[in-house]
Amino acid sequence: MKSIYSEDGRVFIIDQLLLPGRLETVEISTVEEMRDAICVMRIRGAPALGLACAFGIYLGVRNAAVADAAAFRLAVNAAADRLSSSRPTAKNMAWACGRIKEFASKYYFTNTKAAAADLLNAVEQLAADEAAASRSIGLYGAELLSSRKGILTHCNAGALAAPEFGTATAPFYVMLERGLSVNVYVSETRPLFQGARLTAWELAEAGMNVTLLSDSMAGVILRDGLANAVVVGADRVAANGDAANKIGTYSLSLLAAAHKVPFYVAMPFSTLDLDTPNGSMIRIEQRPPEEFSAFTESPVTHPAARVFNPSFDVTPAGNITAYITEYGVAKDASELPALVDYGRLRSV
Repeated sequence: MKSIYSEDGRVFIIDQLLLPGRLETVEISTVEEMRDAICVMRIRGAPALGLACAFGIYLGVRNAAVADAAAFRLAVNAAADRLSSSRPTAKNMAWACGRIKEFASKYYFTNTKAAAADLLNAVEQLAADEAAASRSIGLYGAELLSSRKGILTHCNAGALAAPEFGTATAPFYVMLERGLSVNVYVSETRPLFQGARLTAWELAEAGMNVTLLSDSMAGVILRDGLANAVVVGADRVAANGDAANKIGTYSLSLLAAAHKVPFYVAMPFSTLDLDTPNGSMIRIEQRPPEEFSAFTESPVTHPAARVFNPSFDVTPAGNITAYITEYGVAKDASELPALVDYGRLRSV
């Protein structure tokens, strides 16, 4: 399942707002259409958002009448700036835009058609790299979690959020391939129910044992030993290891610590932000109040009630047992830079 892909030069996404009721793809034709899809969360999940920006840049070049190298780079930079500002928390967006800008800065321009085609190839390579990272996270995570019979996850860090197997769910897919039985507990993830609508749906479609919880049930599941590990994704990980993820992750980390349950963050290195010293420096997106004050267009509160609706919170590094990355498992944030260097050496 690919949440975003190209076919004959056209770009398509799975409209995640329609799930689980309908599985539909829609074509995205312009930079503004891609930006809107990102803002309203037709596509979401940090790695998928990075790819959405990259594909959006391609659309900007494809639709522009670029006559020379300067105009080509200008079109790339304009699309990148427009798309990377659409949601502020996920590091992968700036990372992907940076990768495409770097490609454009070194590209030998001949004509518009060739430039668009070569740019699309670069975007496809980016997608392939993220898919490889997902599978590698799954392999390392499966080794780490193979003895765990019940695992709790929050929000959606699955195949809809990242190519191949996702991030937090990647170990589950590898375990399934290996014939290992695991019970996955999925918190509903208010206010937009990404756990209920997306994670539970995709894991059930894959044939896994899935149990859905309300967010307030997690403590009981951990207390009673039904889940003996917690695995979540991340939208940005600061240099000291503080991790921004879907709102509710921080509370879950406290519950895990209280019940002596390991708490893992699964992340590709496109999520790591070594330029941000700690989690207090991560900008947290505030979503529209209407996402929380109504359900299926029916109000759930008084119209005069104010709404606090941050999309993410930050889990301190001290609450995180280990980081599962495509280059190995870091048991402490101090090990992440060494894994970054290892990854760079492998890519040469």
